[in-house]
Amino acid sequence: MSRLALSILVGAATAASASSETKIRVGHFPNITHAQGVVAHALSRQGKGWFEERLGAGTKIEWFVYNAGPSAMEAIFANSIDLTYVGPGPALNAYTKANGGEIRLLAGATNGGAGLVVQPDQTLKTPADFRGKKIATPQLGNTQDISCRAWLSAGGLKITQLGGDAQVIPTQNPDQLGLFRQKRVDAVWAVEPWLSRLEREASGKVLVEEKDVATTVLVSSVKFLNQQRDLARKFAQAHAELTDWLVKNPEEAQRLIKAELLEETKSDMAPEVIAAAWKRIIFTAEVPRASVETFLQNSVRAGFIKTAPDLSKLFEKL
Repeated sequence: MSRLALSILVGAATAASASSETKIRVGHFPNITHAQGVVAHALSRQGKGWFEERLGAGTKIEWFVYNAGPSAMEAIFANSIDLTYVGPGPALNAYTKANGGEIRLLAGATNGGAGLVVQPDQTLKTPADFRGKKIATPQLGNTQDISCRAWLSAGGLKITQLGGDAQVIPTQNPDQLGLFRQKRVDAVWAVEPWLSRLEREASGKVLVEEKDVATTVLVSSVKFLNQQRDLARKFAQAHAELTDWLVKNPEEAQRLIKAELLEETKSDMAPEVIAAAWKRIIFTAEVPRASVETFLQNSVRAGFIKTAPDLSKLFEKL
């Protein structure tokens, strides 16, 4: 066989292989409350992909890391990702913004693992005590940001997106710890592992802990569902199996999370911090309807949603 003929055959085989590959673009945050995404990303990095092995030969997961929910929702709108782990707050905001289109909630992921941490020398106890204070949250309109604003508002304070009786300051998770140590903020509404890090590394006091509230859910773009519904169903099933694995294999899961968060954030985390955070989190793939409805009310109260939408299309049955 001539070299030309051989190169043509090799090229054809390569093209056929490439065309048979199915890519799924998935987002998550470098948070322990996104453990399913963090662990699966770690396994993909090791060539032992959890989803790849369960979705069939030729499936490739492309992982994308975001700091908070609004950024992930923008990526869904831009058709940059197909699925993402995200807080219910931004998912609801995106669903409302798209008039019930674009976003579908496939499963729950974690409950708990978020709360309000205050300075150790402060006597802050009720929302009224935060008048004139500064509270950091991960991003404007993210789940913790909405919870913070709703809690302050429910306590009688007037809170606007630009100020009000207390100042809510959107601050990336890694920057919150430094600002708290420097006492440039009075409190942080944080998500794990930052909640435990603020508590352990900066002597923060946990004032409010969201124990039974949905922190992370799995959502899909409507476009991906319409084009790859069977694949979306298999992904949701693999996600449920991974959630069960996390519950049954906490030590191995925590080792994977420690390694992956180091890759993603370039910051090593003590095993004790991860273990402490783990105790605050409930892993569940059950769709958190009640929590989502509560977040809808909070989003309206915080001014991110003007009129509560019909949620009937949000919850997808695969």
